[in-house]
Amino acid sequence: MFRKDAMQLRSTLCALAAVAALAFPASSFAQAAPPPQNPAAPAGPQFPPVQPSNFTAAAPAKADVEAFLHTSWGYDPNRVWEVYAIQKTPAAGISKVVVLVAEKQNPQQIANLTFFVTPDGRHLISQEAVLDFGPRPYAENYRILQQRADGPFEGAASKQFELVEFADFQCPHCKEAEPIAQRLMKDFPQARFVFETFPLVNIHPMAYKAAAWGNCVAQQNGSPAFFKYADSVFAAQSELEGQGADQALRNAATAAGADPDKIAACADSPAGKAAVDASLRLAQDLNVDETPTLFIDGRSVPMMALPYEQLKRIVEYQFSLDK
Repeated sequence: MFRKDAMQLRSTLCALAAVAALAFPASSFAQAAPPPQNPAAPAGPQFPPVQPSNFTAAAPAKADVEAFLHTSWGYDPNRVWEVYAIQKTPAAGISKVVVLVAEKQNPQQIANLTFFVTPDGRHLISQEAVLDFGPRPYAENYRILQQRADGPFEGAASKQFELVEFADFQCPHCKEAEPIAQRLMKDFPQARFVFETFPLVNIHPMAYKAAAWGNCVAQQNGSPAFFKYADSVFAAQSELEGQGADQALRNAATAAGADPDKIAACADSPAGKAAVDASLRLAQDLNVDETPTLFIDGRSVPMMALPYEQLKRIVEYQFSLDK
């Protein structure tokens, strides 16, 4: 497993569940003082009045910020926000954006989200995170994945709705994510589910070899055989750390209906390793930094950090935007 900080992530999810959907660091959110109460006002968050003097930057336009937040947060009908300020900064072209965020069910708790937008308008900076920005922030990742995510797949032949998982065969959380992937495929039959290997070789010495064997199974016996292989490898995951690792891979290949001797030869060849290397480059180009990571039409989500029903809502919403 490779994670930045699981405890910090779970804490962030409690703060409006924003990080999992948008990847803002927890420290990006601060509590804003609640506005004075007006007994005659309707129920719901009462954001402080927005002043025209809060908008001193020429870009981004407020409409672009609204579109970005709608794309990122629109899956949650309980979340409401107000673009409070877009201001110049001492750094030429870099703008500071302040957004007030609340939940309808807890309207008195108003969070203050601050981030900076780069001069080209394509990225935002929030604490240590650099994220894509704009009305369609996931479009470039979506395009890249449609072109290059060519790993074993299940489901639809079309790439219009695409779920791409980056996983490591020695990652315990990737093993735990298997039932989640199965539920997603059942709930979204219109989607193409792609498995991309992302072996974390610094901490999982057998992950690369297991990935190479898996890709060779797919090349020689097809995607259905690969997923049988993957199930077998995850089931025997503990054996990958001992002397029985090679036998575990052979057993998995056999369970998938493949010839383990042919798979072993393929995995040791340059052609067998090329598919793993291509998947690694794809992960690096997409700034994947943990496993398992799921891309929903280009939208990155840490797969194990969300309750399934919330993950399902995000998939439904993202697919609705990409019809």
